[in-house]
Amino acid sequence: MSMDLPETALGQVFVAHRAQLRCIAQKIVGTSEIADEVTQDAYLKLVKGACARDVCKPYTYCCQVVRNLALDHCRRQRVESDYRVYTVDGELPQVAGGCIPERHLHERQVLDAIDEVLRSLPPRTRHAFELYRLGGLTQRQIAQELGCSATLVNFMLRDATQAIASCRDLLEGV
Repeated sequence: MSMDLPETALGQVFVAHRAQLRCIAQKIVGTSEIADEVTQDAYLKLVKGACARDVCKPYTYCCQVVRNLALDHCRRQRVESDYRVYTVDGELPQVAGGCIPERHLHERQVLDAIDEVLRSLPPRTRHAFELYRLGGLTQRQIAQELGCSATLVNFMLRDATQAIASCRDLLEGV
């Protein structure tokens, strides 16, 4: 690690114990390449950093700096992996909302088509369908609320379901 940086007391301790510090990093990050990067970053932080204060236990301090940087690296990798999407062509950046833009657009088109179909239904049929699918009510509960028979509710739900089935070809792409 010969650089044009002034050698500090911490820097000297770090160089003297570099192998042990690298082992600490490797136990946390898992690979020797990343451990080398973490160790290098720790050295630069210690030598360049404003460590004007006296450190009672310089080796322990160096170990803690390496450990913290290794843990930071692992946390950063975990967060970044949550926002990656892998495709056949390679890695694509993930957009806010967790969807690939084309898929989000397709899902929006499907929802718009279903909404249009539901708007074309008679208001009472649509209301019965919404109570059943969104409200979780039973057909008997819907019949009581609408003031009709459970058989009529059954027919209204069937009509709504058949109308939405016309959007099935769009749903296959989701």
